[in-house]
Amino acid sequence: MQKIIEKIMRFHEEEKGSLIPILQAVQKECGYISEEAVNAIAKGIKMSEHEIYGVATFYAQFRFTKPGDHQIRVCVGTACHVRGGEQIMEMVEKTLNIKSGETTPDSIFSLESVACMGCCALAPVMVIDNKIYGNVASPAVDNILSHYRSPNVEE
Repeated sequence: MQKIIEKIMRFHEEEKGSLIPILQAVQKECGYISEEAVNAIAKGIKMSEHEIYGVATFYAQFRFTKPGDHQIRVCVGTACHVRGGEQIMEMVEKTLNIKSGETTPDSIFSLESVACMGCCALAPVMVIDNKIYGNVASPAVDNILSHYRSPNVEE
């Protein structure tokens, strides 16, 4: 991870004004922004770790925990809400025994609720990695998730 961060810092010439692009690049490469990354960025652009966390926590796009192998996003926007999006979210939470924003202990799944996926005609919608599941019914949730529990899944 250290070499990745050093490369990103060199690309952005270690300037304070590049903090957000640096954070975005680190997250893109590593999947999240670790404490180690914050320390390295702080040294590289001569900012305190508190300042970096202050900026990074202001934006919802940055995450500070390692994501699971499969990212699950459940839409709870208006169209999905009306058609059962909240029930889908509850079913996923119950099945995986985690809440939105958490990762399963085995690091297979991360769960996130989103305001809109832009697939309103398919409501309710659940997206795993980049695969869209439309018109999802609560009983189908466990079946959908079971396809991703196998270590050989490449969906």
